[in-house]
Amino acid sequence: MNRPSPAAIAIVDVDWSLAPANARWWAVDEDGRAHWYCTPDIAHMSSFWFSDQIPAPTFGFAGDWRTSLIERLK
Repeated sequence: MNRPSPAAIAIVDVDWSLAPANARWWAVDEDGRAHWYCTPDIAHMSSFWFSDQIPAPTFGFAGDWRTSLIERLK
């Protein structure tokens, strides 16, 4: 697997005030769309994890998508 070079890492200022209350991460996918990723939970009457993926602003991110994952500070 190829890792992005340090030059490919971009800094982005995520505005967490726009995020849903249970959003734990923000990231840009390979297709250029950003999402809030919410804290996972076990779906009622099931045996699998479920996590919401909600469309989010890109906040001008222009780096390598593989370096975009940002965790919300607690």
